[in-house]
Amino acid sequence: MLIGELATRAGTSARALRYYESHGLLRPMRSASGYRVYDEEELRVVHEIRALLAVGFDLDDIRPFVACLRAGNTSADVCPDSLLVLRRKLAEVDSYIERLCSVRQQLQSQIFQAAATRPCSAAAGGVSESTTSDIPSRSTGEGRQNLDTSQRGD
Repeated sequence: MLIGELATRAGTSARALRYYESHGLLRPMRSASGYRVYDEEELRVVHEIRALLAVGFDLDDIRPFVACLRAGNTSADVCPDSLLVLRRKLAEVDSYIERLCSVRQQLQSQIFQAAATRPCSAAAGGVSESTTSDIPSRSTGEGRQNLDTSQRGD
């Protein structure tokens, strides 16, 4: 298939495919007239690239997954190098979560402290228990669904 068909079938652009190729992730064949020609394996590789990009991997992180597919594996995450990248990414995500929880705790503490020290806070429209009750609890996850959907732009 030519680059336009691959782009359509993969749900991306020809420009993105050329970009992946320039980073060594795609390997098109060339027709006699010089056109890029892709087989079904390249479609599978593009799907893998796009799925990994969508969850925050960069192109260098994706290389082991592509190599794993090219080695004939049915899944890109079964090879040792792929697992290493997955473990590293999980540790990175865990670190982000820890930092965000710390920031959240600081903000919540500031809100409660401000509400407690502000004179007539409830009557003056300040932060009261009823306005802080909609802050999602870290331990229960309550309210997170609303937070998540507002960030997606739903």
